[in-house]
Amino acid sequence: MRRRRKGLNFYHKKKVVSASLLREVFGWFICVFAAAFLAFTLTWFVGLRTNVIGLSMEPGLTNGQGILVNRFSYQFFSPRVGDVVVFLPNGNENAHYYVKRVVAVPGQTVLISNGILYVNGQRYGDDSMDLIASAGIAENEILLGEEEYFVLGDNFNNSEDSRSANIGPVRRGTIIGRAWFHFGNGVDGWGLVE
Repeated sequence: MRRRRKGLNFYHKKKVVSASLLREVFGWFICVFAAAFLAFTLTWFVGLRTNVIGLSMEPGLTNGQGILVNRFSYQFFSPRVGDVVVFLPNGNENAHYYVKRVVAVPGQTVLISNGILYVNGQRYGDDSMDLIASAGIAENEILLGEEEYFVLGDNFNNSEDSRSANIGPVRRGTIIGRAWFHFGNGVDGWGLVE
């Protein structure tokens, strides 16, 4: 004998997983997997992930902040003035990656006089820039040779860069690539490197 329930009794439909729902879920799974695979492949073969070490690129890039490096672009194009590049000083594979801004390219002259940077005899930047406390090897005019770049940290009074005799002008063969995206603990959090 069946018991009868007291009160209202509504018909409860059993939930059935349909084929269209399975196809949709499987489609999303494939899309997410393909996107992750593409991101991993691009980062592995075209890019490089590294961290900024030190205060030399502040305020734009901060100590410990992660950056993605485009290793591919300089296969076709040369670094330009204003690019933020990642390099190994003197090609030393045991050193950490340096992150600096290109201020002069091959064939140009560099001189730091009275705290002011001159490229090809013209003042670099504007009047609001801080004076450079130490000219280093750039106290005498430097003519950059073929494949040589002069780089400085944005925080040039707290930076080891091309002014240092142990780094000097950076050879193109030691440049790993162009910093193009930053993330982590920076002022803006994440975004394109400018």
